[in-house]
Amino acid sequence: MSLAQTWSVALLGMDGQMVEVEAAIGGGLPRTVLVGLADTALYEARDRCRAAVSTSGFSWPSQLVTINLTPANLPKAGSHYDLSIVAAVLAAAEVVPREALRDRVLLGELGLDGRVRRVRGVLPALLAARDAGFERVVVPHHQRAEAGLVDGLTVDSVGSLVELVDCLHGRPVLPPPQAVPDPVEPPTTKDVCEVVGQPEAKWALEVAAAGRHHLFLQGPPGVGKTMLAERLPGLLPELTLSEALEVSAIHSLAGHGVDGLITRPPFADPHHSASLPSVVGGGARMARPGAISLAHRGVLFIDEAPEFPSKVLEGLRTPLESGRVTLGRAEVQASYPARFQLVLAANPCPCGQAATPGAECTCTPMAVRRYAERISGPILDRVDISTTLAPLRRAYLRGAIEPGEPTAVVGARVLEARERQRHRLAGTGWSTNAEVVGHHLRRVLPLPEGVEALDQALQRGRISARGVDKVLRISWTLADLAQASRPSRSHLLAALAMRRGEQLEGRLP
Repeated sequence: MSLAQTWSVALLGMDGQMVEVEAAIGGGLPRTVLVGLADTALYEARDRCRAAVSTSGFSWPSQLVTINLTPANLPKAGSHYDLSIVAAVLAAAEVVPREALRDRVLLGELGLDGRVRRVRGVLPALLAARDAGFERVVVPHHQRAEAGLVDGLTVDSVGSLVELVDCLHGRPVLPPPQAVPDPVEPPTTKDVCEVVGQPEAKWALEVAAAGRHHLFLQGPPGVGKTMLAERLPGLLPELTLSEALEVSAIHSLAGHGVDGLITRPPFADPHHSASLPSVVGGGARMARPGAISLAHRGVLFIDEAPEFPSKVLEGLRTPLESGRVTLGRAEVQASYPARFQLVLAANPCPCGQAATPGAECTCTPMAVRRYAERISGPILDRVDISTTLAPLRRAYLRGAIEPGEPTAVVGARVLEARERQRHRLAGTGWSTNAEVVGHHLRRVLPLPEGVEALDQALQRGRISARGVDKVLRISWTLADLAQASRPSRSHLLAALAMRRGEQLEGRLP
């Protein structure tokens, strides 16, 4: 009996576990057996690999071929095992040298004609391989740039099974010629100055960006709620290297093409008809990341929030607090990071005209109440800042003539405030005010002046105990934007008003 082995990676959420792919030839009637808790896509690799070997000019062994994926009790899913399976079989058949496979990780899907196709999850898989001590990997040609994001690995890329054989024999494999791309116009930058009027909402957006606070925008249709939310990512600082790798790995795992590091905070805006698995994450056998994970280190925009199913909104509770989501299945659990910045947007009533002067609202009081109750109290209590956008009148024309500050100017203030937070929170593991836990706010950092106002609001039921910590966080963000060493009484009162969605009454800077 002839035996050969190589390596691949099983992805369990964001974590990768090394899988040894063994192939043994001989000992029975001609057939191919695949063992090791494979899902349907992986089990069908037997037929894909056999056809690819035949069409590439090689011979599939005419004996019993046993393919084992170790550890055998670990569920395995996906088509990225194809390349390692066919390499192990060819090594056992002495078509390629066994020594070339023992310390290599191979990832790629095979077509029936022998082409090597791209697969999802290359970046997190190679991060796991590097951490396990591997130094050489083989990936599809189209994902060489993605594999190159992982330092410390020697990356070989192949476009076909014939090129894989050449690579394992040590023969040079030339990458395909790069087609000259057509000139692409740079994407239009969405600027905050394009939003007419709404000075309080713009200030709330700046505070939310500076401290990474969650935001609730309420107002009639057409006042700029969606425009403001779409411009929030432009105010956020670029991701650090570790954050960019983490975000890029999530998008790779979701099957999105990653040709380079994602350095800008992502933006996800699921439609209100989206299901719970598409937002939170899920899947029948192996849970995949949802919109909240794709918005990790960025912005999750829930437009028309009352129109979302209640289960979807309630599914945000735990990730909003913990920054992670754990999806349990019968065979395995998958955990994904989900530290996103939430922006909720809602109309005041089903017809949207309840807050518009001169407009006739056709909703009954009970309909308005039921509409507002679709966003539960526990969800709203986890939102830091609430603001109501007023309908535009003469301010529209005045704002069109006198545009507000552009994104570059506001973003510079946000970046400066973030730097103050990073310096103050150095060594704590936090980088923004929204991440600071309550006991650190109350016992380590100096309390704002006039903190007795919080005691009165708490005793009167105007805010919850969670709300006290959120007001303290917002007051620190206001102090950072004002370049103050600690929050003042005015910062605290303004933070309390922003938390409760009250008018700022001249507190704008």
